[in-house]
Amino acid sequence: MSVENLIKMTNQIGQYFSTESDPALAVQGVQQHLQNFWTPAMRREIKAWNEQNPGEELHGLVRAALAETTAQT
Repeated sequence: MSVENLIKMTNQIGQYFSTESDPALAVQGVQQHLQNFWTPAMRREIKAWNEQNPGEELHGLVRAALAETTAQT
């Protein structure tokens, strides 16, 4: 899958969870969604892209979720 599609999908996930009033729960929701519905290869690819392009194009909740996930591993 192209990184452009992964970015689009993660941003849609981030937008969906942005309606959560508790930011910590929103980040957790993004993390859980990626864990439940994305393949390990997809998660690795978006994490690697985010590390190479910090702050670019990804929804803030997605960046936070990826940062916390990376810190935990």
